[in-house]
Amino acid sequence: MKTLPTKMSTEELADRLGITRQTVNRWIREQGWRTEPMPGIKGGRARLIFITQDVLDYLANTPALRNLTAESQIDEPARSYSIKESDVVWRQITDVLQNMTPQEQQRLHRLLAREGICGFLSRLGLDDEA
Repeated sequence: MKTLPTKMSTEELADRLGITRQTVNRWIREQGWRTEPMPGIKGGRARLIFITQDVLDYLANTPALRNLTAESQIDEPARSYSIKESDVVWRQITDVLQNMTPQEQQRLHRLLAREGICGFLSRLGLDDEA
């Protein structure tokens, strides 16, 4: 089973829970959840919700989540007692991406779309390493 991503739009969370976007927006206001504007959406109304422990705790106690079938419920992430080097790299990459401004994320998106992974690695000076 999949866990929730670190950020979700109100529509994504509503779809996942089988509820309306308006309900999710009400929870954001009532619970004071941290959000940010969704990159590329004009008007500033579309928001990304940071899926923090407070959000997960609230969702775990909602009837919408309790009524989901076992196949679509949110699982606690599996814990590993050994740390792989790739896990550390993924965590670092994730941290960097989460700390980027929406403008930086958009610029990175355009770079990857234009040059692909090989061009991206080349710009980082990592294309010749094995």
